[in-house]
Amino acid sequence: MKIDERLLPVRKRTRQIQVGNVAIGGDAPVSVQSMTTTKTADVEATLAQIYELAGAGADIVRCTCNEEQAAEGLAKIVPRSPVPIIADVHFHYEMAMAAIEAGVNGLRLNPGNLRKPEEIKLVAREAKDHAIPIRIGVNAGSLHPDLLKRYGKPTPEALVESARMELEMLHEVGFEDVKISVKASNVMLMINAYRLASETFDNPLHLGVTEAGPLPAGMIKTTAGIATLLAEGIGDTIRYSLTADPVEEAKAGRILLESMGLRKRKSVDLIACPSCGRAEVDVIAIAKAAEAELAKRSIPLQVAVMGCVVNGPGEARGADLGIAAGRHRGHLFIRGKIVRVVPEDEMVEALVDEAEKLMAEGVEARLAAADADAERLAEQDSRAARSY
Repeated sequence: MKIDERLLPVRKRTRQIQVGNVAIGGDAPVSVQSMTTTKTADVEATLAQIYELAGAGADIVRCTCNEEQAAEGLAKIVPRSPVPIIADVHFHYEMAMAAIEAGVNGLRLNPGNLRKPEEIKLVAREAKDHAIPIRIGVNAGSLHPDLLKRYGKPTPEALVESARMELEMLHEVGFEDVKISVKASNVMLMINAYRLASETFDNPLHLGVTEAGPLPAGMIKTTAGIATLLAEGIGDTIRYSLTADPVEEAKAGRILLESMGLRKRKSVDLIACPSCGRAEVDVIAIAKAAEAELAKRSIPLQVAVMGCVVNGPGEARGADLGIAAGRHRGHLFIRGKIVRVVPEDEMVEALVDEAEKLMAEGVEARLAAADADAERLAEQDSRAARSY
């Protein structure tokens, strides 16, 4: 189901930059990022994870560049990567210079850890010569000591001030291709810091709740922060920072953007009732099995599994396809129109079969075919009754 465009958030128009072949800001779609957990020097393991992340929905992947061997690894990784690669740099400007020479598509610099103006400007000049952007990656957990002393603790104002100071240094050497993040692990601090950043800068903003933690709490915290801002039109690229397989980050980011209508759907959107005492089928099992089977086939439809016929078709009328269950059987419907009845043990198979037909034929053609089937069956029943 396509989301009504009138319901979509009105995004703040930011300056557009280019990270490899991915545009960020301006009218570009909100992009999904993640970060590898492998040692960057292990080229094959890192590339394997990058390909997994790209397959799960990541548009851009970041790799740490913390030592000479990592920079050497990046030189071999970048040419073989399916997505743009950003080097994550802390403390040592030499690693940023080495990453640029390795051919990365962007840099992330933490102003709380890389502090010397002359080093920052040197990196910016080199990045400008190679036409690659820089993310000013402010983090509440590594705020510059001078700012901590001035503000007493990480505050929205302190985070934005850190970004502003770094941005001024980059501007001094004529460097303009900048995106900004002001991350915190506290959700409300993060939200208010980004609101202030959006008012202060016209640079694209990279959203994230840093160090969000393991599942499920990390997923909930990150979604609360990022979704709130996206709904306000703030944000140009996002990352879930989870203590989990980074593939989960890419999946979550993609699902969030698809759910908010900010990216075209590439995966199944399965909506299902939470089940209740009216249900006469195992709604939870059917929904999980259907989601798994449809995901295997990369079917980008909205599919509903509803536990009863009381509200099922009505509540899921906008879904492309669905089941409204009764006692051990259910009505199968397409865009709210019931096309046939299927028993409980055939529901998943029926949903997959109809989804594949919808992908091949289109909704209107499939409904027309279902009508023809219904008429044919009715005529057969009528003939059988007459002959009896």
